[in-house]
Amino acid sequence: MITPEEAQNGGLLYAGHPACPGCGAALSVRYLTRALGEKTAFVITASCWSIIAGLPPLTSLKCPILHCTFPSAAAVGSGVKRGLVRKGDRETNVLVLSGDGGTFDIGLQALSGAAQRNEDIIFVCYDNEAYMNTGGQTSSATPYGTRTATAPFPLYQDRPKKDMIRIMAAHGIPYAATATVAFVDDMHRKFAAAREIRGFRFFHLLSPCPPGWGAEPDETIHLSRLAVESCLFPLYEVRDGEHYTLTYRPAQKKPLEEYLKLQRRFHSLEKEQLEAMQRQLDLNWQKLLQLIN
Repeated sequence: MITPEEAQNGGLLYAGHPACPGCGAALSVRYLTRALGEKTAFVITASCWSIIAGLPPLTSLKCPILHCTFPSAAAVGSGVKRGLVRKGDRETNVLVLSGDGGTFDIGLQALSGAAQRNEDIIFVCYDNEAYMNTGGQTSSATPYGTRTATAPFPLYQDRPKKDMIRIMAAHGIPYAATATVAFVDDMHRKFAAAREIRGFRFFHLLSPCPPGWGAEPDETIHLSRLAVESCLFPLYEVRDGEHYTLTYRPAQKKPLEEYLKLQRRFHSLEKEQLEAMQRQLDLNWQKLLQLIN
């Protein structure tokens, strides 16, 4: 559990940053930096967080920041960590912060290479399920049935979302985990654990984007909770690519439709499509349970 002292700690994020109201990505960074502490350096790829962080010396983070290009985040993070070690600093955590575009798509090659080499960095994907910083275009993290800028009504994303945790676990990395801002204790525990692990660590954070999802800013925490309670976004961790542990099991699964109906990006779906999505979700949940050790 987070202590009262930690609850008062705002992490490494200053107030007054330019993130949208209700931004799940901004909340995620506030919470995760509480666990990582001040000895953290950020490498930020092209994404919403490029804007939120700003440019030195006027930045929204109380730590060193290095901005980089879309495809190079994991490579740049690897170089920063190796440079710190060369100078005798083995304590500073290098955190690579990337959106789903820079993780699932454009940055996947460098990400896979860094994972294969077991670079000593923490790679965090804040997943708002589209290229939100450039207008809400479809990414391979965009769920089936979503309307986007490149798949407007009556079209929608007609392919399933990539399973990034399984992809990263296949590299045999020391640690991979999912987390959301609705379960702060779970997120804090996972980042605190990752802080003590050496080697490549990967986090997949579901990060609601109110303007991109067509949701209200005050629904971010509720949406994150519904995603978990419906088993659409399970909370679990994987150690050494093999040992799966479920860190939260809903007492009673919520229907997927309860989550979808709060987002205008799904309003064009027909009943038959909603039923098919629920069946696929149930199948995915059962597949995950079979992996739990």
